[in-house]
Amino acid sequence: MEKNHFKRFARRYVQLLAAVLYNCNFKGFSTGKIWQGSSKGFCVPGLNCYSCPGAVAACPLGSLQTALLSSKYKFPYYVLGTFLLLGLFLGRFICGFLCPFGFLQELLHKIPTPKLKKSKITRILSYLKYGVLLIFVIAIPLIALAPGFCKYLCPAGTLEAGIPLVLLQEKLRALTGALFTWKVAVLIVILLACVFCYRSFCRFLCPLGAIYSFFNPVSFFGIKVDQTKCIHCDACVRHCKMDVKKVCDRECIQCGECISHCPVNAIHFGVSSQGRADGENTKKSATARKKARIILRVVLIVLAIALLVTGLNDNGFQDLKNKAIRICYECMGIG
Repeated sequence: MEKNHFKRFARRYVQLLAAVLYNCNFKGFSTGKIWQGSSKGFCVPGLNCYSCPGAVAACPLGSLQTALLSSKYKFPYYVLGTFLLLGLFLGRFICGFLCPFGFLQELLHKIPTPKLKKSKITRILSYLKYGVLLIFVIAIPLIALAPGFCKYLCPAGTLEAGIPLVLLQEKLRALTGALFTWKVAVLIVILLACVFCYRSFCRFLCPLGAIYSFFNPVSFFGIKVDQTKCIHCDACVRHCKMDVKKVCDRECIQCGECISHCPVNAIHFGVSSQGRADGENTKKSATARKKARIILRVVLIVLAIALLVTGLNDNGFQDLKNKAIRICYECMGIG
């Protein structure tokens, strides 16, 4: 039990450290000015608003939408390469360890109230985030030329940027309108939902988690299941608060809570070179899956490097920095 408490404390420490590192421009919290240094051209792994006064780098979702807004004239090499690299190496480990808003959701859930347990309904609702990804992150920027998710839904942007900037800059208060009010209302609803339902935004609405979920089956680092030990008792799935059907499926955030509930110690963190709880029944099928996974990883690594090199050569990261600052107030409903 003491070992399990230590692991939980270690994860909390990593989550807190990530939040501080993402927002270590401490001076911004007193001046209300958005950091515009060269580091703003790079993306942090988790959901963290570009316009937060303390933010020293860009949000991957905001960067993706910014890139798509100009994709008619320029292909978003750099952003896509970043997503490929982050997803391939970490998958939804990012959600469980490196996302400040995920950390906040977990803290809110600790407030003593009746809790909504996972069910068939919550599993169905977990597919909503793919709709949010398709409509608000991809379709609206491409069709309506507006950063749909950042502008209309993102609770992290309202909490980390909109509210602090309005409080710190008196001149901005007169510029807030209906959109800002809408976003504050969305934030309140989501925060309240997190009190009663574990990581409700992460499970049902977060498009960043939706993107990383596609990489879970092939990510290098994360939860690994030793098939020679696994007795398929499903204790890991029953005790997981996320809507998983098996360890390291698309809903798994790699938090490691399942490790302490495995009666045969078959689950651990590690670098995966083979299937994770995929239920391979024969050595032949396991070998085939392993080879296919290796080939796919090699292809994705080569593609990611090619995209990043191309993006850096055409100043893709600098373009993101310049464009993002121009739309940040619009996304917050200010002006």
